[in-house]
Amino acid sequence: MEILTFILFLIVAAACAYLAEVLVPGTIPGGFFTSAIVGIIGAWVGSSVMGSFGPSLAGVALIPCILGSAILVFLLGLVSRGLPRRV
Repeated sequence: MEILTFILFLIVAAACAYLAEVLVPGTIPGGFFTSAIVGIIGAWVGSSVMGSFGPSLAGVALIPCILGSAILVFLLGLVSRGLPRRV
């Protein structure tokens, strides 16, 4: 994989994570970088589980990426609400 392709993949995955964060109630603790990591993992999980269907951008199937990211955002929100906060 070329470096430019990898950078485009990261940008598209981060945008999918942002869309997933908007669609799913709750927030991701950690801000943009955590959203980008969730987007990358969501893109991988979504394309592995659901295959590559729908429109794609920079080699990323958008529908599985958004759905995978939304599921991960939801699960991360559930886990982060259950953790005690430090003062």
